[in-house]
Amino acid sequence: MSLKLYMDVHVRRSVTTGLRLRGVDVLTAQEDGTARWDDDALLDRACELERVLFSQDEDLLKEGSFRQRQSVPFAGVIYAHQQNITTRQTIDDLELLAKAGHPEDLAGRVVFLPLK
Repeated sequence: MSLKLYMDVHVRRSVTTGLRLRGVDVLTAQEDGTARWDDDALLDRACELERVLFSQDEDLLKEGSFRQRQSVPFAGVIYAHQQNITTRQTIDDLELLAKAGHPEDLAGRVVFLPLK
C-alpha cells in the first residue's frame, strides 16, 4: 500500500498539483477544512485519516519531534525547508516516498527533504 499524503496549509499549490498529476493520493488541509487548526490537532487529523503530513512549517516539525520524544503515536511527518529545496525536487521526493513507501515505514518518524 502506498503512502497517502496530507498537505499542510503552507505547502505550495504547485506541489500538490504536480503530485496529483503523477498519481499520488493527496489531501490538503484547505480541502479538509482544517487550514486554521493548531499543529497538534492537524497532526492528529492526518493520523486519523491514515495520511503522512507534509509540511514546510517549522512548528509542525517541532510537534513531530515532541511526539517522538514523548512516544505519542502519529502517522509521520515529512518536512522540507522552503529555501532548501525546489518545487521540482519536492515533487520528485514526495512521489518517491508515496509510491515506494508504506504507512508503517513513516509511522512515528520525521523525514527531511531533500532526500539524499
